[in-house]
Order: sequence, then structure tokens, then C-alpha cells
Amino acid sequence: MIDRNGGSTLWHQIGEILAADITAGTFAPGARLPTEPELMERFGVSRFTVRQALGHLEQRGLVRAEQGRGTFVHKGVLDYTLSKRTRFSKNLIEQGFEPGGELLVHEVVPATERVAVQLKLVAGVPVIHRRGVMTADGVPVELGDTYYPAERFPDFDKVRLQYPTITAALASYGISDYERLSTEIEARMPTAEEARLLRQPKSAPLLVTRKVDVDTDGVPIAYAESIWPAERITFNVELR
Repeated sequence: MIDRNGGSTLWHQIGEILAADITAGTFAPGARLPTEPELMERFGVSRFTVRQALGHLEQRGLVRAEQGRGTFVHKGVLDYTLSKRTRFSKNLIEQGFEPGGELLVHEVVPATERVAVQLKLVAGVPVIHRRGVMTADGVPVELGDTYYPAERFPDFDKVRLQYPTITAALASYGISDYERLSTEIEARMPTAEEARLLRQPKSAPLLVTRKVDVDTDGVPIAYAESIWPAERITFNVELR
């Protein structure tokens, strides 16, 4: 039921009701939502209000609209495995998602004390900082800041463009393999900017990960701090 005398807009209330239906499994992944006329009748609202509600769900990555076919529930929550050999693209492809992303920042900056400790460097030495949004079927699932030792990876921005994955780019520097040394996980609420980049409500929580990758000699090669929309992902931690 919607509250016409409440403080929340009708389209927002309808969006939250449909989101709860999706979460509860009323509409399974891949299922088509009721048509606009059916939703208009169910909630007693105009077509414009229904379209606002559906647009809200699409912005959150819960549904996708297909021209001439209707609105369909997104494939579902991403089950992301965290292990010694975690690879973003591999995790997504194995579940039928198309991995993608957009680089927002590439710069060389002095290492902060926190970054230097994680990479076993001296504070202030140059490190490469890359910030990007990673997607699954075009829906944002990660906003990450990653740091690499600048001395070890010269011209990394140009080299990365030549390879389809980070793993392949690192291999060009002689890193045949690497493992995750550690992962920390916590939860918090997003900032307005984080919510905008991840296309989620400011009221929806985030999962935060901090991880260190090392080469086969145990030398740190990357430190990353990432945030993930909690309603789009679950972590499966493998203790091996």
C-alpha cells in the first residue's frame, strides 16, 4: 500500500515496494515486471508516476528496460568470491555477467602513510593511483582506488591500454602470477558522490574492502580500497 498523505513521493514509495518484491523473490531474476497499465491499476497512479518509479529501479541497477518488450529484473545479486586468486573479470564471466568499467583517475602521487605501509614503501615515494568504476552488464558494482609502486610500473597508463585485463598488463612487467595477501571488509553508508557514481540511493549501505596483492616472491604490487553496493553483491570468502 502507498501512503498518499505521507512525506514520501508516490513514485518513490512504488519503487521501494517493487524493490522489496524483487528482493523477496516475487519477481525472479530475468522475469518481466507487470506492464505500465497493470502497475497504474495496482497503485492507482498515473503513467508518469509509474515511469518515475521504474526509472528509479533502473538507476539502482535492479531492472533493465528493453524497448518494445518491457522492464525485466536484473540477473540478480553478484556472488563475488574472495580468495587468494580473486580476479574481477573471471568472477563475473563465470556467472554470466559481462565485465566492464570506466577509468576516472590516473595519476602519480606521493604515497600516504597508509598506502606506504601496505606496499612496504617509504611514505612520500611516488605511487600510481587509479580510480575506476567497474560494472556487471553495465551496472556499477565497484568503485575502487588502487595504488601501484610507480618505480616498478613505469608508463602503466599506456601499458594498461594495450591489454584487456590488469592481469595481462602486469604480466608484461614480468609478473607471471600474483596472489591476494589480505582482505578487510566493513560496512558503511555512502557519501553523495559515491552514491551518484554507483547509481544507488544515499540510504543504501556499502560494503568496503581493502586488499593487498603480492607477487610470487611475496612483494606487494598493489593496494586497493573499494566500495560495493550491498544490495547488488554478496562476498563468498574462501579460506584457502
